[in-house]
Amino acid sequence: MNALNWLGTTEAFTLFGQHILWSDMVGNTMGLIALALGWRRSIWTWPAQLLSGAILFLTFAAGHLSGNAGKQLVVVIVALWGWRQWSLGRQRAQDGSLAVRFATWRERGYLLGAAALGTLAVGGLFTLFPSLSWNPWPDAYIFVGTIVAMYAQARGMVEFWFAWLLVDAVGVPLAYTSGYAFSAFVYVIYGALVLWGAYDWYQRSRTNPATALEGATA
Repeated sequence: MNALNWLGTTEAFTLFGQHILWSDMVGNTMGLIALALGWRRSIWTWPAQLLSGAILFLTFAAGHLSGNAGKQLVVVIVALWGWRQWSLGRQRAQDGSLAVRFATWRERGYLLGAAALGTLAVGGLFTLFPSLSWNPWPDAYIFVGTIVAMYAQARGMVEFWFAWLLVDAVGVPLAYTSGYAFSAFVYVIYGALVLWGAYDWYQRSRTNPATALEGATA
């Protein structure tokens, strides 16, 4: 057994008849930490997301879920970019913390358009090449939705929380039926943290109405 398969398929324990993999458990725990740090607007959310993405890439690659594996590669890349964005915009709020804002209607249109077109493109690719994903359209939806959510987070947009909720709505059943029970469980916790984080960022945007990160390189 090579290192990739070992990391992706080694079982930690069995719970309620579900086999919990080490990489699935550790990677998603790091993802929860990253989300909690994002709620706190801590710049450490990005290195935590980077590490989570790297671990989960090994998990899904071993399980031959190309869409989820590819998503984690994108998570790593966007985490590096988001880390830079938050570093550049960190001092924009009056109290010295990262300021957050609602997207403009034009930005929301761009995000929705990119999500729709991206899902069609990636889903079409997975359909043409079935070896890339056994469940192409949900995989494509999660792949593209994650990119959109992380982009909005990097730009300090409150809407990033709602993008994560939409991703979770598909991610929970897909992870469970694919044999990643811990991922499904963590996605449910994600949902609770997302609602909490959305409220916090909403309140924060009202306290600091100035558009954070505008002028930062996209």
